Parts: sequence; C-alpha cells; structure tokens
Amino acid sequence: MEIVFLDHPWSSDASRVGGKGSSLGRLAEEFTVPPAFNLTTEAFDRWGEARHGSPDAPKAELPDGFCDAITEAYTRLASMCGTERPAVAVRSSAIDEDGAESSFAGQHDTYLNIQGADAVVSAIIRCWASLDSDVALDYRRQSGLPIEGRQMAVVVQQMVPADVSGVAFSANPVTGALGEVVINSSWGLGESVVSGTVTPDTYIVEKSGSRVISSDIAEKAVMTVSKGDGTAEVDVPRIMRAQPSMSDETAREVARLAVALERRMGHPVDIEWAVYDKTVYLLQCRPITTLD
Repeated sequence: MEIVFLDHPWSSDASRVGGKGSSLGRLAEEFTVPPAFNLTTEAFDRWGEARHGSPDAPKAELPDGFCDAITEAYTRLASMCGTERPAVAVRSSAIDEDGAESSFAGQHDTYLNIQGADAVVSAIIRCWASLDSDVALDYRRQSGLPIEGRQMAVVVQQMVPADVSGVAFSANPVTGALGEVVINSSWGLGESVVSGTVTPDTYIVEKSGSRVISSDIAEKAVMTVSKGDGTAEVDVPRIMRAQPSMSDETAREVARLAVALERRMGHPVDIEWAVYDKTVYLLQCRPITTLD
C-alpha cells in the first residue's frame, strides 16, 4: 500500500512510514494533530527512482500512476480540511529518522505552504532526493547507520497558519533536569525557531505543577510566514519584537501537552507545536536524543 492516512494501522509502523510519520499516526487519535497522509516505503520502492530526475518534470515523464495517486490523496485531504486547495507541509520521514539514537534533525528536506497536487508531487520528489544529499549521507556515516538499502517515507500534512509556534522539551536538554519543561516560542511559523534564525522566547515550566519558573523574553527580529507557494522570513513589527510571544497560560498548556506526550511515549520528548486561533496543535514528536 503506497499511501495511508493517519487512521490507517500502517501509519503507526515506523518500518512503513518512518519515525516522523509513525509518531503522528500513534498520537493523532488522542491529540490535536492536523490531518495528513503518508507515502510509505512501498511508495518509495515503487516510485522513488523519480528522485534522480527533475522534480518539475512533465507528468508524462514521471512513474506510471504516481501523479494520479498523489492527486487522489490530496483531494481526500482537501475534503478533510474543508477547502479545495489546502496548504500543506511536505516532510521527509526516513525509516531511521527521529529515533532514540539519531534524530536526523535538519538533514532531510521539508517544504512548507505547498498548494495544489502538482506542487505536492514536486515537493515529494525533492524530499526523496534529500535522502541522497551529501549532508544526509555524511550524517549516516558519522552515526554508524547503513548507506545501502535506505528508504524514505514522506508526510503530507495540513499547514497550520500559526500565530505562534516553536519547540518544547519535556526534560531540560541543557541541564538534564527531568522535572522541567523547556519551551522556545516565537511569532509565526516554527521554521525560524527550528532553523535558528531568530532568538526565541524561552519558558521553563515546572512539570509537576505547571508553574512557570522563568520566562526569558527575547528581541524577536524576524519571523517566518506563509507567502505565495512557500514561505518567507520577514521583519517582526517593532511593537511586537520585545513582547512575549505567548501568555503564561499558553506556556502551561504547551507544557501540559509535552508532559502528556512523554507519558504516552514512555520517554522524554522533543515536540514541535503551533498555536492558531487559541488552539495548540501538535506537529511533530520525537525522543530527546541529547539526555545522558
């Protein structure tokens, strides 16, 4: 089976949909996860050679059935989202990605604010191609992971037009304190936080009582926003730069989400989250790999 939505049993199987896809599949029923579908390892085995060509090749040059299958899945996702052309994030999910020993953070490609089936097809091919990049191959060698036989699933997920977003750790990744949740947040989409182009606000929240222990409000000069058929980094309005990106109550809500996910997964977690219209969405969940 080449394409499965999050409610399909294969979407909980890392050997079918990779670490990123399987964590969302396991959590979507219990937590607020935007709708998504996964291209499985079977899709990679059947169509993955397309990564050696051009992502903008005419449909006639792409593998038989590939475009039709993506169009059908995207149309179903559009129905779930209540719009004809939903903006989606197209994210790599290599089979050994987001594991307990290696995260592959930043090694494979992600494409944001992709609209239309043809654009999704191109983004999927680019994700597959990133499996062969020099950066990803060097990471594999340094981590002692195999070069031969590597496979990549891909997650296609509804984009959340975030007001605020960021990352959260259910244990302090710097000090190792297991009783603290550390949250980094900033305006707009989370790409500025993940890529390190903005100094985010940092909240430390007590895990047991959800008390905000400290909040370090940064001067947030830039933010990532949806623009055209992708994203752009823009200046934050001056009046917002030194303002807290979220209230203490929202920080506590994000902390509660991180704690609940740690309990569900059975280990400390590193999550990506977004707030839109006062709702906190879970975008990714992976083990923290930096704790001793």
